[in-house]
Amino acid sequence: MTSFRLGALALGLLLAACSPPSDQHLTTLDRGNGSDIKSLDPAFIQGNWEAWLLGDVIVGLTTEGPRSEPIPGAATSWDVSRDGLTWTFHLRQHVWSDGVPVTAADFVTAWRRVLDPKTGAPYAYALWVVKNAYAVSTGKLPPSALGIRAPDDATLVVRLEHPAPYLAELMDHEVAWPIPRHLYLKLGDAWARPANHVGNGPYMVKEWIPLDHVTLVKNPRFYDAAHVQIDVVRYYATNDSQAALRRFRAGELDTVNPFPNQQIDWMRSHMPGALRIEPYLGIAYTVMNFQRPPFRDIRLREAINLAMDRENLTRRVRRIGETPAYNMLPPGVANYPGGAAMPFKAMPYAERVVKAQGLMRAMGYGPAHRLHLDFTTSTNPDSILNAVNVQAMLSKIYIDVSLDPVENQIFLVKMQQHDFDLGGASWIADFNDASNFLDLLRTGAGENYGQYSNKAYDALMDKAQLQTDLKARGATLEKAEQMALNDYAWVPMYFMVTRDLVQPYVKGWIPNAKDFNRTRWLRVEGKP
Repeated sequence: MTSFRLGALALGLLLAACSPPSDQHLTTLDRGNGSDIKSLDPAFIQGNWEAWLLGDVIVGLTTEGPRSEPIPGAATSWDVSRDGLTWTFHLRQHVWSDGVPVTAADFVTAWRRVLDPKTGAPYAYALWVVKNAYAVSTGKLPPSALGIRAPDDATLVVRLEHPAPYLAELMDHEVAWPIPRHLYLKLGDAWARPANHVGNGPYMVKEWIPLDHVTLVKNPRFYDAAHVQIDVVRYYATNDSQAALRRFRAGELDTVNPFPNQQIDWMRSHMPGALRIEPYLGIAYTVMNFQRPPFRDIRLREAINLAMDRENLTRRVRRIGETPAYNMLPPGVANYPGGAAMPFKAMPYAERVVKAQGLMRAMGYGPAHRLHLDFTTSTNPDSILNAVNVQAMLSKIYIDVSLDPVENQIFLVKMQQHDFDLGGASWIADFNDASNFLDLLRTGAGENYGQYSNKAYDALMDKAQLQTDLKARGATLEKAEQMALNDYAWVPMYFMVTRDLVQPYVKGWIPNAKDFNRTRWLRVEGKP
């Protein structure tokens, strides 16, 4: 076996018998976290705001370092077979926050549960790389057939369908996190209720006030607790980014994500030091619902893509540094040539509108017979502003759009249930690989909101999975992306940037392309 080992972090042993600090000495951090979470169970979360919070409580085989790089987590090291198909993870000796040892069986139970179709985990498809995972998630094989086993408490062996050089980073994703088997067998899904919840990470859940905040407190049993400097972290639901900015200015919040785009000029003038804007491995796009007849006509999908004035949206409306997107994958994706693009990229916008109008007329639409569609979006002010601009752009090509703004959790449900015509969406990389974006268009994928299905596309994705040469694999994935672009499978809008506000007394914050800044790496110095 070819061995790949990462040295474990220096362990800080914290005696469980130590008394917690008195209240007046507690170090606190208040984080504006966008939307409210929908669960404390990693099987059911899917938003980055949920992963930010729950990643303070549960640690996977790998976890994020200070720059969001993958480092050893529940595993101290791992070995990879020469063919790349077998990964053996060696677990560190550590415990759940209730003192029960974390074992390899906790991972086996968690993964089998996530892939069981009865669970309904939205991210189950992210584990299809594991042997038999697809067959398990489609009900063709029982969960026990999954290619994961625990020969002993400290060893986890994972067998893959195909080589996956990104697996160490994927193990940091919530879909691969463990759950406390001892509680799950006793309580079922109720293990994740606040009163029952335990984790193996730097923090524990103290309370969850829905639609307001979740309070986490330092876990004295965490394997690196001695280096965790913040005692209490509160994650606030801040759906209204304008209100979040006011709370940040008043000192009620120490960090905020996202900030309101419409205030960018004021923020640049009055608080430039608080802004954290960096290129992001993320894309904002518009989804079209293939289950509804109008979108089965490629002419409509092409016309909608042509009508989008991406340059105006990014430079004059949003104005925080995003770049227009004419393909699906943002710059900076690893081992990817990045040459795919929509055919009309070089065409002036005025000419695009004329061509789009011609396509609409060919379908029977025009000034006297306009197409009526709904656009579903979240109630975040910036999301609504995006939708208003889409409404104006499509009006030019004989499409009248009615806006349907809903609270974010309802928005996600509507997208997953395909209850929309058009929808505003975004995707941020779970791991740095082209497949993480392109899998969104696989037939049956959980995040394939528009239900796009193309057998030739799926076949290219399958081919890429089996290629071990990274250059050849990248070329195959690029062909798949171009195929989806030629098919106008969705509407790329712009490549994203991070949108954080951080108070100057919050130290250790390192902007990065994944926009993860775990609380365990932060400290507070001189907070008023």
